[in-house]
Amino acid sequence: MESQRYTISFLQEKLRTRESRLEELLHFYLAQIENKKDLNAFISVYRPFEQAAHINHKIEKGRAGRLAGLILAIKDNICYQGHPSFAASKILKGFHSLFTATALERLLREDALVIGSTNCDEFAMGSSNENSSFGPVRNPYNPEYVSGGSSGGSAVAVAANMAVAALGSDTGGSIRQPASFCGVIGIKPTYGLISRYGLIAYASSFDQIGIFSNTIEDAAAILEVMAGYDSNDNTTAKVEIPPYTQLALQPLKRAYRLAVPDFSLQKEGLDPEIYQFFIDFIDGLKQEGHVVEVVPFPLSRYLMSTYYILTTAEASSNLARYDGIRYGFRAEGSKSLTQLYTLTRSLGFGKEVKRRIMLGTFVLSAGYFDAYYRKAQQLRRLIQQDTLKILEEYDFILTPTAPTPAFGLGEKTQDPLTMYMSDVLTVHCNLYGGPGISLPLGWHSKGLPFGMQLMGNYFSEAEMLCFSNYLMQIFCKTQQK
Repeated sequence: MESQRYTISFLQEKLRTRESRLEELLHFYLAQIENKKDLNAFISVYRPFEQAAHINHKIEKGRAGRLAGLILAIKDNICYQGHPSFAASKILKGFHSLFTATALERLLREDALVIGSTNCDEFAMGSSNENSSFGPVRNPYNPEYVSGGSSGGSAVAVAANMAVAALGSDTGGSIRQPASFCGVIGIKPTYGLISRYGLIAYASSFDQIGIFSNTIEDAAAILEVMAGYDSNDNTTAKVEIPPYTQLALQPLKRAYRLAVPDFSLQKEGLDPEIYQFFIDFIDGLKQEGHVVEVVPFPLSRYLMSTYYILTTAEASSNLARYDGIRYGFRAEGSKSLTQLYTLTRSLGFGKEVKRRIMLGTFVLSAGYFDAYYRKAQQLRRLIQQDTLKILEEYDFILTPTAPTPAFGLGEKTQDPLTMYMSDVLTVHCNLYGGPGISLPLGWHSKGLPFGMQLMGNYFSEAEMLCFSNYLMQIFCKTQQK
């Protein structure tokens, strides 16, 4: 097999006609992982040949699930029973999951095959995948550049053809931003569409499991299986799941109305080539008959501060459970329980995680709760209300996914504020809770891809996928290697 990206439907046809066996596909992707190990995309690699043989037997008998042929990578913060789940952190050293995340379990029931867990920023905290205790993930187009974060390993696994698709998690852009940097599709569904049960928590009111893929059809097929209510997660919504795969491939039936927030057109901080591409892209959409209008969003200046106050507060609470007592890393030489806690957490957590825990603890403290946390919650509600008002008049909100293409390894590690600004265009989606998708439509003169982002109203995934498929057909400029 050539080193090219394959789709689920293509591989299923190969398996159905017995031109290939699933064991052969598994060998191919394992060889790809080995050949590209310098990218550091995987933390754990599995060799599930027995499972592949079983699925292949089901294919031959005509009893295979909807996703037979899908070779899947999963982010290291998604639990898979009997397999290591470290969240790329030293503090979970040696931990193996006791159960499987609901979203992944649903894929396995449809005969998806998990090839390994991917590297990520520790506890999903980061924008470059340089915060992992397993080392940085490198960009497949230039290994001296970052992959984006926090789901960088999953993005690289798909972009470098080490898996057909991958799962990631998105708290403030952790799927869409690395998707932009690596030239693949990245979708964050509506909060509550996919169960978070089995996802190692960072910020529970923001986190959402999502998908990396090379085609809209693949993303739709995976989403269709994962989505839906789960009694183990009371934040999941009881909504009817439409046939995403069928609806995503339908032709457009009308012109669309797109809103461009005024802050996304500010030249300051936006790479000049991405800015010009965005302007040309808007003109191209208008020529295709769509309505694209710039809309004011006065609360844009509060997006980043609101996001980081709330997510760090939730992180400080969620990560309190890692204390060296029940599982994972435990510091040696402690002479008291307090010292055990202190040493374990000091040595077990990385610098960025400790920074966010301390920031979150500060904003939740008695003297500052009202000044920071309560005001951030109030601002989140206002951001949500203003966004939904825009979406009453427009089908989608359109922005670049990230203000720059991938940047150099180590370029921003000494300046946390500059690093945080990598998420300036993606945190909006998580603050109001709607779906977002990054589409690999642009190509930078540095030889790096970049994406455009759509954000929509709650549970508008079917329409978003359909419009995204149209955009990929009409406007995709990304060059694959």
